[in-house]
Amino acid sequence: MQVEVDPTEDTEWNDILRSKGIIPEKPQDPEPLIQEALVEAERKAYENRLEDKDLDELDELEDEEDEAFLEQYRQKRFAELSTLQKTSVHNQVYPLQKVDYGREVTESSQKTFVLVNLTSSASQNVESRLLTELWRQLAQKYGDLKFCQIRGDMCIEGYPDRNTPTILVYKDGEIRKQMVTLKELGGVRTRLEDLERMLLDLGAIKESDMRLKKDADSDDEDNHPNRLRPSKNPKPEVEDYDDDWD
Repeated sequence: MQVEVDPTEDTEWNDILRSKGIIPEKPQDPEPLIQEALVEAERKAYENRLEDKDLDELDELEDEEDEAFLEQYRQKRFAELSTLQKTSVHNQVYPLQKVDYGREVTESSQKTFVLVNLTSSASQNVESRLLTELWRQLAQKYGDLKFCQIRGDMCIEGYPDRNTPTILVYKDGEIRKQMVTLKELGGVRTRLEDLERMLLDLGAIKESDMRLKKDADSDDEDNHPNRLRPSKNPKPEVEDYDDDWD
């Protein structure tokens, strides 16, 4: 006579069968684990509630937060500011000469990210003009990164002007990113925030970087200082161009 057993039942007989390996262990109820994970997530969110606050915002919370807890974050912000001040040694766009490319770009990238803007020789290239201005703003804002600039055809003989601006990002002697024109970022509507997102994706800056904090009206397109009117002429299709960047 064969007795059927429900392996999901919590009985003394089933415990014996499980101990003998006759039936599998009863699946663990996931509910306690889910609740524990939710509680842990809530705890971490509460502990990190001041993570994105700058020094002024921390001062405004003196009446709401524990003073000792606030002081920990103040010291953390001071340490971050000190580190930024020590590493912000560039804060400008470096004009490049082809003969200096290896030293100023490839070798320098052993110490920090080096970003190169290959510019256009034509003044009517709106994207190139836009990136030149954004490059200046990025260099001033992120002085721990090195921003360089050289005309495309002076860097690479015969480099098509239609491929400018071209962005090259170096780290540890290698090209980490190559972007031909600003098509990926939004073309003539590219903003500083779009380039900052690129830096985040590359790991050149971190999400917690206090320099990423923006004014409330930074997304107001009508007042955005980086806006340039689109060209009336359609942008030609970009062709691939293989060459040795070094």
